[in-house]
Order: sequence, then C-alpha cells, then structure tokens
Amino acid sequence: MNTADLHVPVMLDRTLELLNPALSTPGAVLIDATLGLGGHAEAALERHPELTLVGLDRDPDALALAGRRLARFGDRVHTVHTVYSGIRAALDGLGIETATAVLFDLGVSSMQLDEPERGFAYAHDAPLDMRMDRTSGTTAATILAEYSESELRRIFYEYGEEKLAPRYASRIVAARSAGALERSSQLVQLIIDATPRAVQRAGHPAKRVFQALRIEVNRELDALEQALPAALDALSVGGRIVVLAYQSLEDRIVKRELARRSTSTAPAGLPIELPEHRPEFELLVRGAELASDAERAVNSRSISVRLRAAERLRAAA
Repeated sequence: MNTADLHVPVMLDRTLELLNPALSTPGAVLIDATLGLGGHAEAALERHPELTLVGLDRDPDALALAGRRLARFGDRVHTVHTVYSGIRAALDGLGIETATAVLFDLGVSSMQLDEPERGFAYAHDAPLDMRMDRTSGTTAATILAEYSESELRRIFYEYGEEKLAPRYASRIVAARSAGALERSSQLVQLIIDATPRAVQRAGHPAKRVFQALRIEVNRELDALEQALPAALDALSVGGRIVVLAYQSLEDRIVKRELARRSTSTAPAGLPIELPEHRPEFELLVRGAELASDAERAVNSRSISVRLRAAERLRAAA
C-alpha cells in the first residue's frame, strides 16, 4: 500500500509552522502521539534533518505501515505500540526525559475508516468491532450485547450527543432478545427503523451512535484526559504542542486543559505575581483554528477539524 495515497495529513503546513521553532532546536524530539500513517511525521523529519521522532499508536497495522514509510530515516525514528496515555512510559522506555514538540491528531484514522472489516463506518456492512487495537479490548458487538439499557442510553447521550438515545437503547435491548447484533448493517437498519423520517432528513441517523460506540470501545476520552497532562509535562521550556480535534467532546477537553495551564494561579489581591504562579504555557492561537476553505474543498477529513496550540513558558513549580 502507498501510505501517501491512503492518507492526506490535515492542516499539515499550519501544524509544522506552529511547531517549527521547537523542531528547529538542537536535539529536538517530536512526540507524534497519534502516528497513524505517518504523514505529519514524515514531513517534519524531511524539513528538520536533526529531528528525532517518537511515534505512538495503538493500532499495530498503522504502526507497521508508518514504519515502512519512515524507514528511510533510520534510527531517527522510534515507534511504540501504545495508547497515547502511555506517553511517559514510552519516553522512559527510550531513555528520553523531555521532548521539544508534541502532536496529537485525534479521532479515527483514514485507514481505519477505509477498511470496511474494521466496522467503524456505518456505510459498510462489517462485523461490529471498532477496536483501534484489534489485539485487545472489547468490541462494539459485545457492548451492544452486554450493556444495560441505561448504560447504552448514557454512552449515546454522552459520547454521541444523541437526542434519541432512549429510543435507540430501548430498541437495541428489545432486538437482542431475538439474536445478537453482530454486523454494522443490522445496527444501521435498527436505527433507521427507530428514527422519525423528519429526523432522517437532517443526516444519517446512525452517525452519532457509531461515534459513541467507537469512543466507548476505545476509551478515547478517558485516554485523552490522561494523555494531555502527560504530554504537557513532558515538554521542555520553549517546547510546543499542537492538537487537532475533530469533534466537540475532544476539543472541549483540549480547550479546558490548555486554558488551565495558560492561566495564572496567583490568588486575587496579591500585589505582585510570584514566579511559581505564572502560567506554565502560552496559547499560540486564538480559540480554535479551522482548515482553510481550499483545504476543506479537497480533504473532507479537514472539514470538522479544530486546531489548538501552546508553548511552554516555564518549568513546573
């Protein structure tokens, strides 16, 4: 497979522009916490000949493809099979104390969506798997078979922001008494049958349910809430982080953590701000940046992206 054809990196030039001051420092180390097919990583390595890359991914298939794509960079590349919440352990395993740059490109990858047998896409009939790492964990089919109606309702509400969560959860529990839901086509049809026609005209009714199941299967939000602080802690002074998020739940976590780290902790009323109360980070963009109209026109994955970035100003107290 030609990985360059499989995946077009989102906001590539803007991402590297923001990371460039950190990537240009002597001994620079970039943590690509979501290596995927290696598009961002390849471009960074090409533009910065002294750069060392630590590429993390939970998907062994993606790691194998990225490894082949980046093989020409030799020992400048270190790939690690782990969820991104394992950043600190990955660095310790490589004997690396700090990094100068971190990149998160969140969400499901193009490769995972484009392989029907992975079960991520509601447009293809496939086993209801949805695991980013098929070597471990619980499948979507198991969740649909074993979760209570209230648990299903909760994940559809929380992770899919689905208003019809009670209706869908009830129909799933009723349907599974007649046989397990094992394929995506079964789930899609159940959801369509349970959705009023007026709602169906607003978009595919299965989209939010599939998103919720994927997030639950892979514990994505839990992992992100652990990974972001670990990534920020791993950055040296002057180090930079860029995060690309594709749905509001992820972006909310990123926004909250970056805001917390870029805000003074000085108690109100102090005549001067003590050094230990100064913000650890400075935001590099105002709010969340969107992809350009030109990129959105040619790369559909960029339509929903929200980019946030920050630079470390001082070491932690």
